[in-house]
Amino acid sequence: MTTIKIIKVLGTSEQSWEDAAKEAIAEANETIDDIHGVEVEGWTAEVEDGEITQYKATAEVAFPVHDER
Repeated sequence: MTTIKIIKVLGTSEQSWEDAAKEAIAEANETIDDIHGVEVEGWTAEVEDGEITQYKATAEVAFPVHDER
């Protein structure tokens, strides 16, 4: 039986929400092995003077828990 762990990560980008989501996964991939899935949970942004200055993507990342006994 496989146990799956799910964590939330937040990616940011000055370009787009898609880039923010890609950043979230790329950063998570630096420290998490075997990412099996991702669900983008929300899109938000920072706004200054009526313009979006930073796109944000909140994602849930799923990966297996490895038993190291």
